Amino acid sequence: MASIPLLLMGCGGVGRQLLRHVISCRPLHSQQGVRLRVVGVCDSKSMVAISDVLTSEFRDDFLLQLCEIKSNGSSLLDLTKTGECQVYSGEEIGRKVIDVATALRSSSGLALIDCSASSETIGLLSQVINLDGCVVLANKKPLTSPLEYYDKLVSQPRRLRHESTVGAGLPVIATINRMLSSGDPINRIIGSLSGTLGYVMSEVEGGRPFSEVVTSAKKLGFTEPDPRDDLSGMDVARKALILARLLGHRIELDSIKVESLYPEKMGPANMPLDEFLAKGLPLLDEAIQKRIESAVSNGNVLRYVCLIEESRCGVGLQEVSKDSALGRLQGSDNVVEIYSRCYSKQPLVIQGAGAGNDTTAVGVLADILDIQDIFRHSPSAA
Repeated sequence: MASIPLLLMGCGGVGRQLLRHVISCRPLHSQQGVRLRVVGVCDSKSMVAISDVLTSEFRDDFLLQLCEIKSNGSSLLDLTKTGECQVYSGEEIGRKVIDVATALRSSSGLALIDCSASSETIGLLSQVINLDGCVVLANKKPLTSPLEYYDKLVSQPRRLRHESTVGAGLPVIATINRMLSSGDPINRIIGSLSGTLGYVMSEVEGGRPFSEVVTSAKKLGFTEPDPRDDLSGMDVARKALILARLLGHRIELDSIKVESLYPEKMGPANMPLDEFLAKGLPLLDEAIQKRIESAVSNGNVLRYVCLIEESRCGVGLQEVSKDSALGRLQGSDNVVEIYSRCYSKQPLVIQGAGAGNDTTAVGVLADILDIQDIFRHSPSAA
C-alpha cells in the first residue's frame, strides 16, 4: 500500500473540491493500493496541521467541516475549537511546511499540492522538492516565474506534476511530454485555453453583442469577479508560457505578445468595475463585431487563441478555419491542436471541458496518483 501524505495550499473552489474528491474516492483508491493522507491544509492566512504527520491524518469528517467553513467565508482558525489540529499563521506557515517535509523525508516524503493563486509559493515548492518531496500544481504562477526560479522548480521533473495549470483535467501536458520523449518534435501548438473566452467568442459569433455576452457570462459565474481578469488575456498568456517552456523556449512572460480585449484606459487602475460594466463594455461592441464580420467574409471564424511556433509565442484574436477543431468550438470547452513531424497535416486534437472547479480538481487528483510509485518505493510503503 502506497501512503501519500498530502499538504494542500489553497482552500478556494478547486482546493475544497479536491478534498471532497479524495474522500469520495477512498474505496477506489483502496482497491488500487493507495492511501492519501491529508496532514495539513493552508489558506492565505492560516494553516492547520495534524500533530503527528508520520502516522496520523485528518479524519474525513474534519475535512468536510473544513470545506464547509471555507465555503462560508470563515477562517481556518474556527477549526481550533475541534482540538484536532495545530494552527499556524503568518511566517509560521512556511516554516511549518518545511518542518513537515523534513519530518517526512526519511520515510515517505511529502506531496505538496498548490491550488492557490499565489506567486509567493515557489520558494516553498522548490524546498520541498529538495527535501525529496513531490509537488503538484494547479497554480500557474510558479511555472511562469522568471527562468532562474523556474529552472529550480523543474530541476527534478519526476517529482513535479502540473497538468491542471493548462487544461484543467485535459491531458495536454502528458500528451506533449509523451510526444517529445518519443522523438516526435512539436513545431506548432494553437489552442483555445480559456473556457471564458471560448464561450464569449462563440456566443458573439451567434449574433449577440460582446457586452451582453460578457455580462451574462459574469452572472453565470463563467468569469472572474472582474471580467477584465479574463479579457486581458494574461491567464491564457501564462498557459502559453508553460507550454512554450515545455517545448524548450527560454522565454519570460513579458516576451509573449498579449492582445487585451479592452484598452488600457478601461483597465482596473483607470476605471472602476461598475463603470466598466455599464459604460466601458458597450464601447467595445462595434470593434469586435467588425472583426467577426471580417473573419466571416474570409470564410473563417474568430477565436481567442494561444499560438506557439519556433519563432513566436503570442495570444490574441485570430481567424481560424470554420472547419477546424478550433473553428467548430462551441461553449466553454478548451481545444488544443498540436502539429509535429507525425501530425503535420492533420493535428493531434485534445478537446473537452477545460475549466471549472470539479474538472480541475479531478486533474489535480490524477496528478497526485501519477506520483504514487515514488511513494511505493519509500521505506514506509513496504
